[in-house]
Amino acid sequence: MNSVETVVTHSSADLSMWGLFLAADPVVKLVMFLLIGASIWCWAIIIDKVMAVRRERALAQAFEDAFWSGGSLDQLYDDTGADPRDGMSRVFVAAMREWRRATARGLAHAGRSDLRASLVGRIDRSMSFTITREMERLERGMNFLASIGSVSPFVGLFGTVWGIMSSFQSIAESKNTSLAVVAPGIAEALFATALGLAAAIPAVVAYNKFSGDLERLGARFETFAEEFSTLLARQLDEGGN
Repeated sequence: MNSVETVVTHSSADLSMWGLFLAADPVVKLVMFLLIGASIWCWAIIIDKVMAVRRERALAQAFEDAFWSGGSLDQLYDDTGADPRDGMSRVFVAAMREWRRATARGLAHAGRSDLRASLVGRIDRSMSFTITREMERLERGMNFLASIGSVSPFVGLFGTVWGIMSSFQSIAESKNTSLAVVAPGIAEALFATALGLAAAIPAVVAYNKFSGDLERLGARFETFAEEFSTLLARQLDEGGN
């Protein structure tokens, strides 16, 4: 193929996204596949987290309304069940389970202050462990978002560098530096960087948003645990006097 034919061929190259993908170097294609897969996975996590956080907030609000309505804690515990759907209810159930065990053995109404202090300590630890487990459950997938947000641009840049190197080799073989010859290869390479940014930007934005949401949710759990612990301690003091 002579120089004129080469220019005509490249000038008519398909510069659409699909065309750039098909014309890319095999290594660049592999990078694109990885970035597209990572982007799909990120969006799946983002959608799941949006729904999970919204659901957790709604259930926590509904539980707090029921808790502070002035009804019986034992009745609320029975209504909530042994395996509730949200984190705050699970914190409550964990505390009430310890309270029920102590009540069954008569420790909740014992006159000894050391036994009451030991019970409050067990209740606090039980709620603390439950909060930790619930936050681990809610934070599942966050590390992946952070990793994609920080690594994807560099993976895309690797694909770009590799694609540009391949383009320069093709230019050297054809001995033609016309823009019509250079442009398609450069566009294919830069497409990898665009995919890297397309995967990284939503991941970083989502990670920052969900980090704040989960931090506030965890603080809400801890505040409830402290309030509930104070309430149970007050009942123990009144029962022991």
